Amino acid sequence: MATAPPGDPAEPAAPKNKRQLDRPQTEEELAFYARNHFIMTIFAVILFPPFGLAALYFSRQTDEANKCSDWEGAYTNSTRTIWMVVFAILMGLALIYTYVLLI
Repeated sequence: MATAPPGDPAEPAAPKNKRQLDRPQTEEELAFYARNHFIMTIFAVILFPPFGLAALYFSRQTDEANKCSDWEGAYTNSTRTIWMVVFAILMGLALIYTYVLLI
């Protein structure tokens, strides 16, 4: 196995966040944008903040992945967003329903 001489710099680590493209996105790339479900995320934050804030985080990750043309990441985060939104809305409605029934 070959090792690098002591004076050579190490290979740079892969960036944690992908950079935005230096060029404008093409029409084909814009057609693949994943939805971020922002309005539903706002309802989720209002009804049940713990899951709503997680949904908001995944919504922002979807936006960043869309800007970088990382379609796999965008669609994965879009799916996570909608699941967190659904759980938050259901939990919020369950809490309201329970509160109304018991009082």
